[in-house]
Amino acid sequence: MASLGFLLLALSLCGVQALGDPGPLEDVVIERYYIPKVCLREVQMGDFVRYHYNGTFQDGTKFDSSYDRGATVAGVAGVGRLITGMDRGLQGMCVNERRHLIVPPHLGYGSIGVAGMIPPDTTLYFDVIMIDIWNKEDKLQITTLYKPERCNRTVEDSDFVRYHYNGTLLDGTPFDSSYGKESTYDTYVGSGWLIKGMDQGLTGMCAGEKRRIVIPPFLAYGEKGYGTVIPPQASLVFDVLLVDLHNPKDGIFLEHLEVPASCKRKSVTGDFVRYHYNGTLMDGSLFDSSYSRNHTYDTYIGKGYIIPGMDQGLQGVCVGEKRRIIIPPHLGYGESGAGTKIPGSAVLIFDVHVIDFHNPTDPVEISTVFRPADCNITTQDRDFVRYHYNCSLLDGTKLFSSHDYEHPQEATLGTNKIIEGLNNGLLNMCVGEKRVITIPPHLGHGEGGARGVPGSAVLQFEIELLHLEPGVPEGYLFIWHSEPPANLFEAMDINKDGEVPPEERPHHF
Repeated sequence: MASLGFLLLALSLCGVQALGDPGPLEDVVIERYYIPKVCLREVQMGDFVRYHYNGTFQDGTKFDSSYDRGATVAGVAGVGRLITGMDRGLQGMCVNERRHLIVPPHLGYGSIGVAGMIPPDTTLYFDVIMIDIWNKEDKLQITTLYKPERCNRTVEDSDFVRYHYNGTLLDGTPFDSSYGKESTYDTYVGSGWLIKGMDQGLTGMCAGEKRRIVIPPFLAYGEKGYGTVIPPQASLVFDVLLVDLHNPKDGIFLEHLEVPASCKRKSVTGDFVRYHYNGTLMDGSLFDSSYSRNHTYDTYIGKGYIIPGMDQGLQGVCVGEKRRIIIPPHLGYGESGAGTKIPGSAVLIFDVHVIDFHNPTDPVEISTVFRPADCNITTQDRDFVRYHYNCSLLDGTKLFSSHDYEHPQEATLGTNKIIEGLNNGLLNMCVGEKRVITIPPHLGHGEGGARGVPGSAVLQFEIELLHLEPGVPEGYLFIWHSEPPANLFEAMDINKDGEVPPEERPHHF
């Protein structure tokens, strides 16, 4: 059965006028039996409309229905392409509004009717629902639903974007959603990969922003529609959440969140760095954190052990510095992503706190805080020393202190009783001297660490030398500083038990 729109067009081409006895009705009778609460626009002359209808006679006999054809009627309102009664009856309608229309013969098919379908001088009854309205003068309609307070960058042509969306027709009928696929829609903007309206609608968005984009058909799928879900000449509504964006030409982006006032040294390629981090996507989703493992991430930088963006982002850091490193996917995990938490083509954000770093070639660093004026005797290997110390990590975390114990620390230098770096730092000291000794891990507790000391940790000792007793040359047990007695053993064996334990050695040995 042909649609009324086509019938009217055929009659108009034949020059047939809609004439006949008007009957008791002078004009179209309109009953607005459902009006939506929100009506963004009303049908005006010249608007292109899509609507469904059932057409019946007075006795209820159906003569036509768009529902039976499974497609809406599409046409331009108010320009004579529809029967006059329908043109008038559609004026002022909202999308999703429902109307009953009674069209008298002179505003319908007049005294001629439609052969085999509508008798002459017949009053027509239409039940109409408006599905879509647009005009060739329409522009893209963008409504910002949410915009983050912080927006460092917006979408431009040639950017690659990842976004979620719900797509509906103007009447609210859903036709597609990325959420149902559990994956963002990933594409370039302004490169012809999207419909024109979406290209325009995404431009200027921030990561995390939400927009509603209403696209007229001529900026969408036009007269052809798309498959079975988008009819021809359909306006489209997209609710969009922009997850992230980048450009293939992007490098890393750094934000210096906290830089120590004193920074004696900055990291370079080949350094070994220990740092904490929180890793998130641009929408704030946390994908990894060293804090959750209660352990720093430890690695060399500039040697390809970590993703290129992090290799670059850790260059030039100070101990104690906090920085944000934003890494585009081509310097991160690329199109493939990583595991289940980092999608393909994802921009990564790392908030990094540098705990310490060193180079495998580093020596012990000694800073003299105080040195007595009369310093004639200094420590050497095999000397016995007594000292106070505070030991901490470079970030200030206190590890150990001799002040926590009853007595100062004691050691004989050069006998492998203390870590190599501390032994080196205690050499050439005067009694009363104070030093700060920085010890790289290869001269400290190494990769394995020790009880209370993290692996690969740089240690800092604050030392005060309290006492020193000169040692004996290698191969000697002691030296007699005055004239020795004739019978040395008897002189040393105080209790005459035939043995000379350490406690029986005179203080001048």
